[in-house]
Amino acid sequence: MNSASTEQHIEFGIGDESYAIRISDIHEIIKMQEITDIPNCRSYVQGVINLRGRIIPVLSLRSLFGLNPDTATKSTRIIVVTHLEESVGIIVDKVSKVTTFADIQVPPDRVGGLNGNYFTGIGLTASGLVGILKLDEVLLYE
Repeated sequence: MNSASTEQHIEFGIGDESYAIRISDIHEIIKMQEITDIPNCRSYVQGVINLRGRIIPVLSLRSLFGLNPDTATKSTRIIVVTHLEESVGIIVDKVSKVTTFADIQVPPDRVGGLNGNYFTGIGLTASGLVGILKLDEVLLYE
């Protein structure tokens, strides 16, 4: 890829790592709220929330990425994305900023302990590397 992007992304953190999602895929960002558990779901599906009358499934990126669960803090947010005409919430530790990337590299087959298919690219910033998530892969929870 090795290209500059004028497309804006929301940068967020999970543990010590930085990730991003295209801003055009994001419906809204909300504070953490009570999640209703759903039995017999995959471990990273935390349950559902009622968002102004709409029932939205909520996923934990920590669980999906195999990280230890963490308790919610004042910084914990749910990023509500629209994907394939459905809304899904993604729990993140913190939302950092809106950003564009001067350089985006093709992701390797493995990024740390994660499958490289989770990423559309790796953005280079002044503060380090940011994994740009590929929602098609991350949201395959069915």
